[in-house]
Amino acid sequence: MDTAPTSLPDASLPDGDAPLPTSPDQLLARLDALGIQATTHRHPPLHTVEESKALRGALPGGHCKNLFLKDKKDQHWLVVALEDAQIDLNRLDKAIGSARLSFASADRLWRVLGIRPGSVTPFALVNDTGHKVRVVLQQAMMEHDLLNYHPLLNDRTTAIRRDDLLRFIRACGHEPAIVDFGRTGD
Repeated sequence: MDTAPTSLPDASLPDGDAPLPTSPDQLLARLDALGIQATTHRHPPLHTVEESKALRGALPGGHCKNLFLKDKKDQHWLVVALEDAQIDLNRLDKAIGSARLSFASADRLWRVLGIRPGSVTPFALVNDTGHKVRVVLQQAMMEHDLLNYHPLLNDRTTAIRRDDLLRFIRACGHEPAIVDFGRTGD
């Protein structure tokens, strides 16, 4: 867990009813304005990969997990990989060129990406206007043409083409690193 002191009091943590800085509808409008076609499916809120697998049925494309991390130098990282990727934080730092990694707190997630736990997604980069996050995409994930992520809330899933994901991330002012990690047996 994130043990770094925060300058914000506990009252800064959002309650479940606090509005998101960018709503899913605003995100989808942004994708549309960029000429990016996306398909969104609504479902009950999902909190784990296991819940997602049980509910999605035959939804096509690569299904992904997203890790919001910080390193010991206080750099933020968004690591995006296929849902079954084996990610060892003790080895990931070497693969991505970071200092030692740990999971960032819910408070940091809200302050930096404007989303709550369970809804981590590359689409949250729309809220990182200060460009505080380094983005790492798994090479194996990028071998899929169609990818699935939560559009800022975990009660829906949005499918987007791989090349459009890259275009969106770059339009948010980030240049993602595509790194080979998390394959079975790594």
